Parts: sequence; structure tokens; C-alpha cells
Amino acid sequence: MRGGDAQTEKLFCYVSPDSYVPKDHPLRPVKKMVDRALRELYPEFTKMYSHTGRPSIAPEKLLRALLLQALYSIRSVRLLMEQIGYSILFRWFLGLSLDDPVWEHSTFSQNQQRLLASEVAAKFFAKIKEQAEKANLLSDEHFSVDGTLIEAWASIKSFRPKDEPPCAPGGRNEEVDFRGQRLTHQTHASSTDPDARLFKKSKGAQAKLSYLGNVLMENRNGLIVDVHLTQATGTGEREAAIAMLERTPGDHRLTLGADKNYDTKEFVATTRLYNITPHIAQNKTRKRSALDGRTTRHKGYDLSQRARKRVEETFGWIKTVGAFRKTRYVGTQKVSWFFTLTAAAYNLIRMRNLGLCAP
Repeated sequence: MRGGDAQTEKLFCYVSPDSYVPKDHPLRPVKKMVDRALRELYPEFTKMYSHTGRPSIAPEKLLRALLLQALYSIRSVRLLMEQIGYSILFRWFLGLSLDDPVWEHSTFSQNQQRLLASEVAAKFFAKIKEQAEKANLLSDEHFSVDGTLIEAWASIKSFRPKDEPPCAPGGRNEEVDFRGQRLTHQTHASSTDPDARLFKKSKGAQAKLSYLGNVLMENRNGLIVDVHLTQATGTGEREAAIAMLERTPGDHRLTLGADKNYDTKEFVATTRLYNITPHIAQNKTRKRSALDGRTTRHKGYDLSQRARKRVEETFGWIKTVGAFRKTRYVGTQKVSWFFTLTAAAYNLIRMRNLGLCAP
């Protein structure tokens, strides 16, 4: 018997969003870890808001929504709000019922400004890292470090002389010919994002306005233990590595794997001052390596060289799934904030794959 094509909507719904999400859905363990971290951050959220006035969007929901944006490669807040409107999975993750109204994208963007002005992203990253430590997923002896270019949200045409008057708003984007011009950061800056730097990582590559995202990875399970975003400079990777190593707890001996860009006398000497054995790839192309057989002859050196290549997996996820190949934000502070949050999202996925699920 053929069924009828009735389309009458029910007036009431007594089913919670949780009942629609499969018990083995991969987002369930992620939600448990996120909820645990947010409960521990409750005192920090309380300090950020006044006890009077109109209620704003809960900071816990703001962070959960931004994590969804990274986990599902959603390119804008407008699209994020649209998908929250019709996705039961997203509503369940955020803690919204099926009939709760969705925020306007402009309201959401305005509310998140309070979070961007704080260190919530770094503290959330630290809470997720604590969960990995308690589960014995982190190595405290063997690390790898690397940096990657993150394209800024600014066109090369915005790289103009600093003494040039600002362009009139509106109108067509004019054609610019840079041939024969000498572009330096002493005389030029981007009118869109003054913090971005014109940089290319390899010879012959195209120079773009960029930032430099750096991560410190532990070698046991490939989890990110620290992040540091800097302006794109030739020495930025090594300076960021030293800054992250200084924040590493303990005074015991460590090993640090890295690529050829870190093979300089200054960097090797600095790491040894911090009681760190530099397992760095030797750069023998145009100069003498700062490492010799006293370091490279050990079996641990080969192990570090194999393990350090896993750091590229973190950059691959952050740039593709996390949609951070080109940042959508302007200014070092905002780009650093979202880079840290995206690194925390990567750790959540990695920890879920390793079988960790918060109680």
C-alpha cells in the first residue's frame, strides 16, 4: 500500500537533540573533552563579564561555535550561523534546543570581541593539554619544532609607501605594477594589515604578505604542546623556537628535532645552554653544519629526524581542515588567537583518535 505524502508539521516536539546524534558519533568524545575544559575555565569567564546589564551570548557557546568552525572548515561566521540553524548536530554540540533561535552573524561577531581581547584561547589550549598529560599521552623529553607561512588577509596591492596618502574608500581596485620598484618594510607597509610582512620562504617562490605560525610538537603521539605566531622574518622561526623552549617546564635534558633552517651556530649554542640536544637536519649545501658526528652518530638523532616530519601533519590539518592557509583576520593579536584555538582543535581530534575521552 502506497503511503501518503503528508507534510503537516507537528506542533510540539518532545525529543532532545542528543537523541538524534549516534552514540558512536566521532564528535561525542570531542564534546566531552571540550565541556570539561570549559567547566574548568568558568572562573575566568566570570571575571570577564559584569554582573549587571543585558545577558550576552555565553562565552562557552562562543568557543564551541568557533571550534565547530575549525572542525568543519566553515569559512565565515555568516555560514556558521546558517549551518547552526538547520544542523541538529551543531545545536547538540552547542547546547541549544531544536527551537532555540540562532544568533545574527553580526551579533555573534560583536560578542566574540570580548574573547579576542583576552587570553581565553591560550588558556583553553592549556586545559586540553592538561587532559593529554593526565592520560600520559605527552612526552616530556623529545620534541620537534617547525614554522609555516600563513597568508595574511591583505592583497599585495595594499603594500604601499608609508608616506603615501590613504586611498579614497570605494571604487575599483586599481592596477599596480611593481616592476622596478624596491619594496622594503622600512619604506612600505600594508594599508590593510600593517602587521603583515612581505616574505617568501624559499628561493624563487612568490613573496606574499604573511605571518609565521610556529608549533612545538612532542614526539610520542604528535600532539602540539605550544604555539607561537610571529611576523614573517628570516629569523622568526628560530626566535619562536627559543621562546617556546623557554616556556617548557622542567630542567631535565631534552631533544629537539628540526629542519635545516635551524642549523645555525647561534641557535645550536642557545639550545645547548637550555640543556637541549639539537637533533637538527644538517645543512651542507652552502656552509658547514653547526652539528658534527658527536651529535649525529647517535641512534636517537635518526629517530628524531624521522619523528620531526610528523609536524607537517599538524600544519596540513590546520591549513586544510582548519582553513588557516589564509587567515580571515587582521592583526597579530587576532591571528595569533585563532591560530592557538585551531591548534587546540587539532589536539582534540588527535586525542580522540588516540582513544582519549574525558569522563
